[in-house]
Amino acid sequence: MNSPHTVISEARAPQQLRGKARFEKILAEAELLLLAKGISGFSIPELAERLGYTRTSIYHFFPTPYAVLNELSRRYLIKLEGHVEGAVQQLGRLSWPQMVYRITETVAEFHNSNPVGRMLILGAMASDESSKALELTIEHLGRQVEMLMASVNVVLPASNPNARALTVELGTACLRLSYHFHGVITPEYQRESARTMISYLNNFAGSDSLLLP
Repeated sequence: MNSPHTVISEARAPQQLRGKARFEKILAEAELLLLAKGISGFSIPELAERLGYTRTSIYHFFPTPYAVLNELSRRYLIKLEGHVEGAVQQLGRLSWPQMVYRITETVAEFHNSNPVGRMLILGAMASDESSKALELTIEHLGRQVEMLMASVNVVLPASNPNARALTVELGTACLRLSYHFHGVITPEYQRESARTMISYLNNFAGSDSLLLP
């Protein structure tokens, strides 16, 4: 990758069937390149060489390298949101702190099972060029936090502070540290992610204890 100040751009979704097939092939190879060389080693020229495509044919869909990364990030965030939604539906009658704990387990499991998604969501978000992925993460996961707390009649303030955004950032910070220190989400950092989120949400819920498993 080049300058961190490169303008973030979006992928140009193809309309024709042939274009869609090439679009998906580019993304599939991009994942393999990311696994091999990481974000710092990712570039359109190398991606084109691996695919046997011209650079122009890739730029047609992805104007910058960040367009590729943003599209992959978007897809992984959608998958992550689906995992969290599925977990919420299976929570039953747990206390809200136990619900938060189970959700952090689900998120940790997702990251550990998806190395490219983990790299983009937890690794790239620490840099300026990936602010779009950060915004999407807050939007998607923050919505789940808000709905979870609403299910136990706790209304989170939407601004000053934006409690759902802060909750997501506090929990994600623990997971991000685990990724940077260990390359994966360890059980210890998953637990700290849950404890941090629960401690913050306790300001609005007024529970007497954290009630961790």
